[in-house]
Amino acid sequence: MDSAKKDHESRQKESGIEVEPLYGPESLDGFDYQEKLGDPGEYPYTRGPYPSMYRGRPWTMRQYAGFGTAKETNERFKYLIEQGQTGLSVAFDLPTQMGRDSDHPLTLGEVGKVGVAIDSLEDMRELFDGIPLKDVSTSMTINSTASILLLLYTLVAEEQGATAEEVSGTTQNDILKEYLARGTYIYPPEPSMRVTTDMFAYCAGESPRWNTISISGYHIREAGSTAVQELAFTLSNAIAYVEAAVEAGLSVDEFAPRLSFFFNAHNDLFGEVAKYRAARRMWARIMRERFGTTSEKSLKLRFHTQTAGSSLTAQQAENNIVRTTVQALSAVLGGTQSLHTNGYDEALALPTEHSARIALRTQQILASEGGLTDTADPLGGSYYVESLTDAVEEEAWRYIEQIDALGGSVKAIENGFMQREIEEAAFRYQREVEKEERTIVGVNRHTTAEDPDMELHTVDESIREMQSEKIAKLKETRDNVGVEESLSRLKQAAQGGENLLYPMKDALARYATLGEVSDTLREVFGEYRP
Repeated sequence: MDSAKKDHESRQKESGIEVEPLYGPESLDGFDYQEKLGDPGEYPYTRGPYPSMYRGRPWTMRQYAGFGTAKETNERFKYLIEQGQTGLSVAFDLPTQMGRDSDHPLTLGEVGKVGVAIDSLEDMRELFDGIPLKDVSTSMTINSTASILLLLYTLVAEEQGATAEEVSGTTQNDILKEYLARGTYIYPPEPSMRVTTDMFAYCAGESPRWNTISISGYHIREAGSTAVQELAFTLSNAIAYVEAAVEAGLSVDEFAPRLSFFFNAHNDLFGEVAKYRAARRMWARIMRERFGTTSEKSLKLRFHTQTAGSSLTAQQAENNIVRTTVQALSAVLGGTQSLHTNGYDEALALPTEHSARIALRTQQILASEGGLTDTADPLGGSYYVESLTDAVEEEAWRYIEQIDALGGSVKAIENGFMQREIEEAAFRYQREVEKEERTIVGVNRHTTAEDPDMELHTVDESIREMQSEKIAKLKETRDNVGVEESLSRLKQAAQGGENLLYPMKDALARYATLGEVSDTLREVFGEYRP
């Protein structure tokens, strides 16, 4: 193909947005800069939620970590802090995510594997041993059992002498995306939404600096969605949470300032930047026009970003360092508030200390050597970026209108609309890779016969036995009568309308286990079966 023909052939983003060969002033004819952009820190916040952005201080470098026992993860946390990490992020194992104690028969082969095992207050205390919780911000990627983990965290903080006003962090607590993308749900959607909104109300009164939810597009993208679908489905879910909280009697400005978001950073640098900028603009408009708030704190969309795990390849794994750098660059140029960069070996195993350090150093180099913190929104005004932001926003609104017509996110999830859209997008992407219409370096182009040997992280297979022994000992030494009484009060609250977190906290303080608390709610709410 000659170069002139190649220059003018049709090119599209994965969501179908057409990309022109060149963008110039005519691309922004009729573009209202004040309405669409404003300055950083001003409505509609397209250019960033804060006036100076990273000139004041860089984004929070919040590396995700968790494996094995609480003691092992505590050691990794301390290592990352020593290496310059500025915020903690906890990965929990599947049993913890799904409300099962480590000694449950269904946990065989899963304890400590994809995150840390937390069964009780004892484990949470060990997880943060020697780490002053009033001085560190902690993010916890946890959904179905988010309220339990938050309460365990606050109990440990209180033991350390911290007040509620001094404890800050985020629980993901985004149950809707579990039904459409991940699957670590426990209860049906309706009671799950009740647990979520009870947590909104609890934190509004008890933990004012805690971000009660991180509404997640990350896992939607990991399941195979396009960037536009990630944005639209995330904002639709956010609308559902706000509506549920209002229906539960909360005022928007009572909880909205503590809502946060979690997005994926994929390989298309400019497409991702456009997605983040469109997200802020759309959320500001949703909160102002749909929910009637004028509070700056409620209008601002703040988000954490993680580089795309699904983009990492087992083949030529070192190439993932470059992929992660490009993805991190998109997040920073797009104005993220915090960032996790993946380890290059994560397509093969949990990251080693070596790969975790490289991932952290990637962020530190971008912040210290790349000139990215010198000015706010350096891509603002780019003909291409502004045009692409408009196109992403337009396509995302179309999806939101479809979901609204179906009755909102909960209804759209129940009838499988979003799941089908994601599945179709994932299928198209995979077909493009297989037909070599989409290049994945080291996989379908520029391949090598062999990959070099790598040292991989392994998890001790005896962890389940160790955790089971801890649980048995705990149940022998705690006040079991007091535990039963507190769990009975929790059951009564679930059967009625009382906020669940107050009796839940009492039970956990008496050393009820995560599984016992979850089972108590299972008795009342049942379990979800798709």
